[in-house]
Order: sequence, then structure tokens, then C-alpha cells
Amino acid sequence: MCGIIGILGNHEVSPQLVDALRRLEYRGYDSAGVATVDDRGRLDRRRAVGKLVNLSDRLVHEPLRGHAGIGHTRWATHGAATEANAHPHRHGRVAVVHNGIIENFRELRDELIAAGIRPQSQTDTETVALLTGQHMDAGLPPVEAARTALARLQGAFALAFLFEGETDLMVVARKGSPLAIGHGDGEMFVGSDAVALAPFTDRITYLEDGDHAVLTRAGALIYDRDGHQVGRPQNRIDVGATAIDKGGYRHFMAKEIAEQPVVIGDVLNHYIKGDRIVLPEGLDFTSVDRISLVGCGTAHLAGHVAKYWFEQLAGLPCDIDVASEFRYREPPLSPESWFIAISQSGETADTLAALDYARAHVARTVGLVNVGTSAIARDADIALPTLAGIEVSVASSKAFTCQLTVLAILALKAAHDRGRLDDAALAGHLADLRSIPGLLQQALNLSEDCRALSEWLSQAQDVLYLGRGALFPVALEGALKLKELSYIHAEGYASGELKHGPIALIDRDVPVIVLAPHDGLFDKTISNMQEVMARHGQILLLSDPEGIASGSDGVHATLRMPAGGGLFQPILYAIPMQYLAYHTAVAKGTDVDQPRNLAKSVTVE
Repeated sequence: MCGIIGILGNHEVSPQLVDALRRLEYRGYDSAGVATVDDRGRLDRRRAVGKLVNLSDRLVHEPLRGHAGIGHTRWATHGAATEANAHPHRHGRVAVVHNGIIENFRELRDELIAAGIRPQSQTDTETVALLTGQHMDAGLPPVEAARTALARLQGAFALAFLFEGETDLMVVARKGSPLAIGHGDGEMFVGSDAVALAPFTDRITYLEDGDHAVLTRAGALIYDRDGHQVGRPQNRIDVGATAIDKGGYRHFMAKEIAEQPVVIGDVLNHYIKGDRIVLPEGLDFTSVDRISLVGCGTAHLAGHVAKYWFEQLAGLPCDIDVASEFRYREPPLSPESWFIAISQSGETADTLAALDYARAHVARTVGLVNVGTSAIARDADIALPTLAGIEVSVASSKAFTCQLTVLAILALKAAHDRGRLDDAALAGHLADLRSIPGLLQQALNLSEDCRALSEWLSQAQDVLYLGRGALFPVALEGALKLKELSYIHAEGYASGELKHGPIALIDRDVPVIVLAPHDGLFDKTISNMQEVMARHGQILLLSDPEGIASGSDGVHATLRMPAGGGLFQPILYAIPMQYLAYHTAVAKGTDVDQPRNLAKSVTVE
């Protein structure tokens, strides 16, 4: 959600700003803009609605000069996607870019209007520019004006301020939303994440919550929430790990789906040595009495699958919660329980807030994150990387299956620690996990079959997904992916719930996608499927060869899944869920990598 870039450089900065914003497109946006200070100290800006190419076109016809600048991709919250609402916002001698939500902006705006200062947009962000500009007009120097404005703000924000007449100055601040400073040679940078900064530097300082910093080309002075100057460590990032390209694929999502056998192999090699699970010290489940699994969207559904594994394998009760609901219902938590936060970005606002609540109530907090330097990784007692690598497409694919793999390993560790699995049984389950990358490679061959089915699915207005056991959350994930990418209404249900309402929706125009590996629940799922077919529902059956041989009579189509994987088949069945959504979106002509109204990293409530 919303990308920020700022540069105090030695070259013309507009092209660099736009290039960095392109690297942040994966976060989702609907307008963009840049502001610069030229060598005479003149502040100016350009903004455009829609894709970055529109901003680039405008800069060709109306260029901006200068070696200092800020840029922004906006995902609309307060106010529609219009040029007036696009960032940077400016008032007088200051321009501001912002990620987050200023919760008290209405109160501040009313004060400003009463003072004769009129907003030109509908946004909360403009209030920051108006307030800072007001303080500068009253005689405060730029840094003090920004600090005085920051002291009035309530909510979550990452901010960067640029000032007229100041060719070597930028003020940045972070509260809730992520922000990183990049260190160059006689240059300084700021960005929403390391991806934007990677072309410029591999030396990154992450601001802590409540920090603000004064940047010049000589370096950064960082101050904590109490105004005390502090030191924050520099981190070296792997620039190669932030490379963004499609690798010859039409879309990032297609590339990321295809990467899953490799990245899951990396996860297994990282956490499993021979027949031993290797985890950080402190991850002993012997005395844990309960686990809370919390995430948003696809991460929440990964936790939903893991609930089955923890309870079935380890006999460990699990609560699964949507992060946005968890802290507001103030759940009673046992002091012997653990809390596991699941997040691709590690910056999801609701999950961070849930983690903050849990830290005061549980024995241990664990963060499952794909970004090891993220806020959740820093705030949790133990951080476990999911090792998916950078995921550009807004709809998660490899991050989801890597989350599932790490959660499967945790469930096996819990079962072994608690005496539910002996060494031999653990070795058998680890063998099943090690088979997953090879099985995933076979499942990738289903892409063309899914493409052929996409023409059928693209004509539907409603689609149902059914699954039992740990395949039920995968059905939910399949429905979520179809909704995200193709804008077709889809719902996932536990197969046994069909008769409790959803069966009323069945007719010959509603495709029903059934996930049914030939396991102990297969016959029950097929029975539910027969009920759909008796009402002229059109079935797409996903099963292994044995399941298709015994249960596919009368179905509309089948997808033949590889046999194997044991309890960890949900990882395998994620592949066709992703491909069906991907190819249906392509058939409908929607924006696969950046679906409308969605953002990759949701850093505001």
C-alpha cells in the first residue's frame, strides 16, 4: 500500500524517482507523483492518475529539474483517485508524501480552515502539508515546523518532507508504517522498503516506531519518540534478492507460481537437516497449552490449514483469528500459550497490532514473515523467515505455500516435543514433506489444463469451492484468488456444510470446484459432490489418479493431481487454485499482477 521514495542525490532526480516508484508498483496504487527542489531552491511537483506511464508522459512534457526530490504511489483511502488527491501534497514552501492514515485530520483541518487556510483535496495527508506550511509561515525553520506538525498527528504514518529553498534537506518520520533510510556516498535515500532503495545502495537503516530523522547528503540524524538523538544500526541488504523482473513470463504471478518447487526446497533445506528439525532456540512446545494463529487474507488461510496440523499431529488446541478482529474482541489468552503472527510483508498493520496485544498476555510470540527486517520480525520474540523471496504480484502464491511449509515444520516439531510422534514417525512425515517440491513440479504441468478450463470459468458469475479437512481452507484460498484476480464472485465452503445453505445456489450455471484427494474423507466429499450433480451443478473435480478413477463419473471436468504428500497435500493443491484464478483473469483481461482496489502490503487499518 502506498510507496514512498526520497532522494538527496548528485544527479537529476526525477528519472530516479520514477524508476524507484516502478519498483514499488507491486504494493498497489491508483495515482502517482513527484516533487523536486532545483538548484535554485525552487520547489515544484507533477502528479498523474493511473499507472506510472501517465506520470512519465507528463514529465516528458513538463520536466522537473533538481537533485533532491520525493515520490509517491498512492492507493486511495481518503478521497477518490484524482490528481488533486494525489501526492505529493504541497502548501507554500513544503511538499509531503505519506503512507498511512492521519486519524485526527478532520479536527486539524477544521482548525486550519478557521485560520483561513483552505484544503485543495479530500485527503488526510494534505493536512500535514497545511499544518507544516502554517508553522513555516509563522517563522519556524523547516525542521522545527515539521517536528511541530508531527507532534499533532494521531494515527499511523510514514512521512517525507521536502522544503523550498533547501537543496540539501529532507525530514522523514515513521509511526506504524514502515520506512527505511539508505546510505550512499555523498547521497541519502529514503523508501518504503529495501526494494525501492536497492538500485542506489545496499546500506539500510530501518527507523523504529516513533522515530523521525533529519537527512542531508552528509548523513542522517535520527531522533526517537521523545526527541532524543539515537543511533540505529545499518543493515547490509542482498541487492540480488531484491531484483524484480518477469524472467520471460507474461506476468509476475506466473513466474512466482513456477518458482514454488525451488523456494519450498529452500525452506526444507533451511529447517530440516537429515531427520532433524532445526529451529531457533526457545521453540520447545512441551509446555505450551494453546496456540493463537493470526493473519490477514491469504496469511490467515495459511494459519487455518495449520490449525488442522497442530491439532491432528500435536494434539495442541489452536485458535485461528483474522488479525483485524483479534485485538478488538480482546480474547482471553493463557500465560502458557503462544501467539504466531503470519505475514508476507511483516508490516501488516492489523497483524502488528494483534502482536502488540498478545505480547503482554502469552508466553511467547513468533513471527512468520517473508521480510526478515520487518516490524513483525523485530517485535516478535522469535522470527522465522519463510524464504519465498520477493513476491511482486499482489495476489500471493509462493509466499502462501512457503508459509504452509514452515507451519507444517512447526506442527511436526510440536508433535515430537509433546511425545505424539516418535523419531520413526517424524522421519516418515519429513519424507512426505521432502516429496512436496517434486510433486509441485508435476502439478505445474496442470497450467495448460487450467487455461483450457478458464474459458468456462470466465463466463460464470458465481463459483463455489468445496473441500474437507485441511483442504477446506485451500478451497477458501481458491475462492479468494478467483475473486482477487478475475472479479468473479466465489465462495469456499466445507463440503459438509453444503446442505446447510449453499446448496440453494446450485444450478447449471454455477461451477463447483471440488478438492478431493483419495484419503479418509474422500467418500464423504464425493457424496456431497453427487448432491450438487443431482441439481445440475457443473463439477470440476481435483483428485489423484485413484480418486478420479473411482469418483469422476458425470463430472464436467477433472484435474489429475499427483498422488503423495501425506498430510501436506494442501501445499500441493494450492497450485491449481492459483492457476485457475490466474488463467481466468487472463481470459477476462483483468490486471493480473495489480488487481483493482488491492494493495500488496496493507499498512493501515
